[in-house]
Amino acid sequence: MVVLATKLYVGGTARDRAIDSLRSLIENDIGGVDVEWSVGVRSDGFPSVTIDGPDAVIARNVLSDQWGTITPSFESGEEYVGTLTAWDDDGLTLDVGDSVSADPALSIDADGTVRIPTDQLGLGPGTATEIRTRFGLVQHLPLRFVPGDPPRLADSERDRLYEWTRGTGRVNVNSATRAEVRATVNRAGHADDIVTIERLGLLEQSIVCREQTDPPGLLAAIGRHLPAELLCVLP
Repeated sequence: MVVLATKLYVGGTARDRAIDSLRSLIENDIGGVDVEWSVGVRSDGFPSVTIDGPDAVIARNVLSDQWGTITPSFESGEEYVGTLTAWDDDGLTLDVGDSVSADPALSIDADGTVRIPTDQLGLGPGTATEIRTRFGLVQHLPLRFVPGDPPRLADSERDRLYEWTRGTGRVNVNSATRAEVRATVNRAGHADDIVTIERLGLLEQSIVCREQTDPPGLLAAIGRHLPAELLCVLP
């Protein structure tokens, strides 16, 4: 079984749509290998994929590469994925799953969270709250980190976030599938103002703006159509 590092935190019909979207994405990821699979959702909101068949190892590796995985234990110096659950001026808190084994030496708390201090983010000056806003870190965004004393944001994650600020601008969104975000952009009449919509997690997306598109203007245009958290990343 593989537990995907993307949290399912919506309910009702939105939850059903999200699970349907996840099944389609998994089919795209591993539909070409010889396995049977099924999707469930754990009590902590992380989706689990049960995989059987001759190519099960291949399928698990593909899903791990595409989504990151939630694991029950950690090793020093290795990269893992958590989802952004809380923040304040002093740091970011990542959710790594309720089934995790607490490890004080690696700063893994018994409630399944990891606290990354501001000075271990490596994303420039400012408080963690200011950094979160500047880099468009919407709640539940999957982020790579390295456990330790103290834990830190992974170098690969820092590189990705800095790359966002060197581009043409973005609007990051949570609580919506990629299809829902694209439909909203189209409905607001801004289909020609974007390059693409990148999937950051199951319900976390990044709208990549064209060179002449103003991210705050795009946010204002689509925000009234989309009940979600939206944050701009300015070039």
